Amino acid sequence: MKKIRLLVVDDHPVVRAGLRTLLGAQPDMEVVGEAVDGTTAVERALELAPDVVIMDISMEEMSGLEATREIRKRVPQAKVLVLTIHNSVEYLRQALEAGAVGYVLKQAADTELAVAIRVVQRGEIFLYPVFTRVLLGDLTQEGEQEDHSRPDSFELLSPREKEVLRLVALGYTNRQIADQLYLSVKTVGTYRARLMTKLNLGGRPALVRYALGMGLLDSSPAIARGEDHTCSFNDHALENHPQ
Repeated sequence: MKKIRLLVVDDHPVVRAGLRTLLGAQPDMEVVGEAVDGTTAVERALELAPDVVIMDISMEEMSGLEATREIRKRVPQAKVLVLTIHNSVEYLRQALEAGAVGYVLKQAADTELAVAIRVVQRGEIFLYPVFTRVLLGDLTQEGEQEDHSRPDSFELLSPREKEVLRLVALGYTNRQIADQLYLSVKTVGTYRARLMTKLNLGGRPALVRYALGMGLLDSSPAIARGEDHTCSFNDHALENHPQ
C-alpha cells in the first residue's frame, strides 16, 4: 500500500515530535520531513515533494500563510492542511485564500487530523465542523442581501464553468485544472473570471463557501460523474476569443 507522504511544519519541537508519533502510527501515512518555519517549509517541500503539508500558521521569518502561497505556486501537487491554535474564521478565510485545502484546530488533532489528511489526499476540502457551519451561515446572509438566488445563479454557469468552480474551490491551480480538463491555462483563467462575475463572488473564500452551499465539495468529484470532459468546440473558440 502506497503511504501518504507528509511534511510537518511547526516551530515547536514538542509539537513536531507529537505529530510524528501520532501520524507514524497510521498504517497509510509516513512523515518524510519536518520544518521549523515557513522558509524551511518551502525548501523542504521542493526537496521532498510531499503529498500533504501539515502547516502551522504563526511562525517566525515566514508565516504559514506565506509558506502556503509559495508551496502552492512552486509545488502545486502538494496539498496544504493548516493545523493551528487559531479558532478564528478570519484566519480560516486567509488560509483558504492562500490555497490551503484543510483547516484543523490543534486541540482536535488527535481525533481529526488523520481523517483530514485522508480527505484532502482524496482531493476534497476538510474544515473543522464549526467552521463549515460558519461559512454556510455567511453564505446564507450573503444570499439574503442579494436580489438573485444562489441556485438560479448556479444555473447561469456552463457545465465547464461548474467544473472549474469545483476544482478552484478544492485548491487546484489554473495549470492543474488546465491539465485535468485538457484546456489551456489562458482558457481556464477566462472561465474562472466569468464564473466569479456571474456568481458575484470575490476571492477564493467566498467561492469555497458557495461551493459548500451548493454541495459541490462532496466525495464524488465532477470529473468522475460520467460527464464528457473532452475539449469541445466552445473551448477552442474560447481560447481564440477570450471575451
